Amino acid sequence: MGIKGKATSLLEEFKAFAFKGNIVDMAIGVIIGGAFGKIVTSFVNDIVMPCVTAIIAMAGGKDAGEGLKSLSYTTAQGVAIPYGSFIGGIVDFLIVAIVVFIVMKKFLGFMQNMRKKEEAPAAPPAPPEPSAEEKLLTEIRDLLKK
Repeated sequence: MGIKGKATSLLEEFKAFAFKGNIVDMAIGVIIGGAFGKIVTSFVNDIVMPCVTAIIAMAGGKDAGEGLKSLSYTTAQGVAIPYGSFIGGIVDFLIVAIVVFIVMKKFLGFMQNMRKKEEAPAAPPAPPEPSAEEKLLTEIRDLLKK
């Protein structure tokens, strides 16, 4: 097989791989996941963090009006350690993880139910009626047994 034949074979293998349903489904999942990530980020930044900031303000936290992510610790040497940003990142991660877990649990449950419905075997077909010859042979056999 020459170089051209190998290249054609490789191209055909790539087409078979790239256009399988699983690869296309995965690409769609990545695109939707990116959009979903924006929704979750907006939820965390616009809804959850203001609530956390309000809770910190009610507890009398320092700089609570600026938000959780602005909290920092300044050392004696004047070095600021922004621990609020770290806590905010943890809160972001936990919310994303919980939402993804719930969505995937529901989605996978839905997919399993769909597969069970698809894989449910239909009622077995009725056995075919024996032919005239088989009926005759069965009668002869039964007579010989007597």
